Amino acid sequence: MHLALPAVLSALLFCTGLYGVLARRNAILVLMSVELMLNAVNLNLVAFDVWLSSTAEDTLHSGQALTLFTIAVAAAEIGIGLAIVLAVYRNRGTSDIDKLRDTAEGPGPDDSDSDALAAERAEKAEASA
Repeated sequence: MHLALPAVLSALLFCTGLYGVLARRNAILVLMSVELMLNAVNLNLVAFDVWLSSTAEDTLHSGQALTLFTIAVAAAEIGIGLAIVLAVYRNRGTSDIDKLRDTAEGPGPDDSDSDALAAERAEKAEASA
């Protein structure tokens, strides 16, 4: 098999994952897109390992070893990522990334609720003092 076939498939998978990361709003779909990108990299590593081992005299299979390492890191990443997404969903009630970004930045100067929030914070500070 030629090296071009797995390389093209890997590029297509990576582009699909990149589109998913950039276009999706749901955090779980973004994590799935990252996994798709990592799988494209794994396919590339194995394809180049097979191609290089057929031309080289010694077969170390370093591409396959790196693929196993990448799979282990991806499993840890998805476990921690899903735990964070579930914790955020329980606290905020949504896993929409745009809404989470808005809550992290706080109210802007143009928001009408900013005066009410400032007054509420001042009342809490006076009550605690």
